[in-house]
Parts: sequence; structure tokens; C-alpha cells
Amino acid sequence: MTVAGVIIDLDGTVYHGNTLLPGAASAIDTFRQRGLGICFFSNNPIHDGSEYVERLQGLGVDAREGEACSSGVVTREYLNGSHAGDDVFVIGSEPLRSMVTGTEARLSEDPAETDVLLASWTDGFHYHDMVDALRAVDDDTVFLGTDPDRTFPGEDGDPVPGSGAIINAVAGVIERDPDRILGKPSEIAVQAALERLDCGPADCLVVGDRLETDIAMGERNGMTTVLVRTGVSNERSLERSAVTPDYVIDSLAEIEDVLVALDA
Repeated sequence: MTVAGVIIDLDGTVYHGNTLLPGAASAIDTFRQRGLGICFFSNNPIHDGSEYVERLQGLGVDAREGEACSSGVVTREYLNGSHAGDDVFVIGSEPLRSMVTGTEARLSEDPAETDVLLASWTDGFHYHDMVDALRAVDDDTVFLGTDPDRTFPGEDGDPVPGSGAIINAVAGVIERDPDRILGKPSEIAVQAALERLDCGPADCLVVGDRLETDIAMGERNGMTTVLVRTGVSNERSLERSAVTPDYVIDSLAEIEDVLVALDA
């Protein structure tokens, strides 16, 4: 099989917090030696691509300008394309609010005067946010979420609540599911990644630690999928999941074995 590009998750796959996972930098070098296009893609909504490139470089990873994307970046691009001129009320972090400010949409401070309710991760999530959600939503309001991750690996690798936990809380109180969730595994996220790689899905490898996002995205789109055991998914979740990765490895340190198998 010919592989032209690889989509690589970050949290739980390349690093935990500020700690580079064993073999991760060497794995990226292996991809480069084979001439593969690389797209680092995180569902964390609070950083843009350039911030991730800088972070990876600081950890000793050969990351290059334009190679990183995130659910925050996808959200920004989606607002520019679909909600230019609309008022957006954000339940989320200050960095996400800054991203919205940089779009052609308008950041709204009044939940009663908004066209779009955008929910995402924030460690300051409060009862008042659910009150604001109730005030924001009527029959014409678009409800968006940045990403579906209910948890993500913390500094020590143990899970902490993510955007999905907050989006689900908001959805529960307004009694309505999001119209769109923009990060992996959405079609919008797939398009963003493939545009950066300039290759088709059949020629793309997806490597990540989460079955319901990374691996599901690849499976739905005919990509070759590789699950690493360094993040949130484990043997128990593998047994219970309807999503089946093509390969399961302990860490990125074993990616050469996958590439050799694909060459055979």
C-alpha cells in the first residue's frame, strides 16, 4: 500500500502535557525519511497551528510551519466560511474567544443577542454558563461545539474533563444536541487535514490514541488507522468499541513496524 500522508494526534500520542512520549520524535523523523506529508492535529480548542508547531519544536520534534491544525483552527475557519457577520456567544476559554474575535463573525457579550452559541472547554465552567446558554438559544440559534472529547490526558496521563463534557452539559440544559461539532472526527476536520496534506484519504495514515475520534475519523473515510496505547484508549475500550483500528501499537516508537507491514 502507498502512504502519502499521515495525520498525527498530539495529546496522548506525541506527548502528555509538557512531556514528550518515548519514540515520538524518532517516529516523526521516520515519516520524513519516507517522504510523507505530515499534519499534526489536536482536538484541543485553545491553540492554533503555529502554537503547536512552536510547542513541538520546543520538545525536540521536527515540526514545520503550516503542518499543525486543531479544533480551534477548524472552528475559526468554519465561522469565517459559514457565519461571517453573525454574533457568536462563547462558553469556553479566553484563547477561543480571541480566535472568534479574529474571524469575520462578531463575538457577542450578550447571550440574548446572538446568532450562534459556541460551547467548548474551559476550566472556569460555571452554573452561570448554563444560565447564559438558556438565554442564548431560541429556534433560530445555531448551536456549535468545538470538539467531542469528553476527556483528554492530563500532565500525568490521567484523564481530565474536556470539551465534550461541557458541550454535553450545555446540551442537557437546553434540551438540544449541537447542530455541528467541528473537531475530529467531523467531515470538516477531515477536509482541513487533507487540504494540508494534499492527498486523498486512501493514501492517508491516521495515528492517535482515541477510538471515537482519531480512529473513527480514519475508519469512516477509508484511511489506514493506527491506535497507540499511550493515551485514553485501552484493551477494555477496544473490546467494547464498534470502531476497529487497522493496527494497535504500544507507542509511536513502534510505527516503523506498521510502515514495514504496509510495504509488504
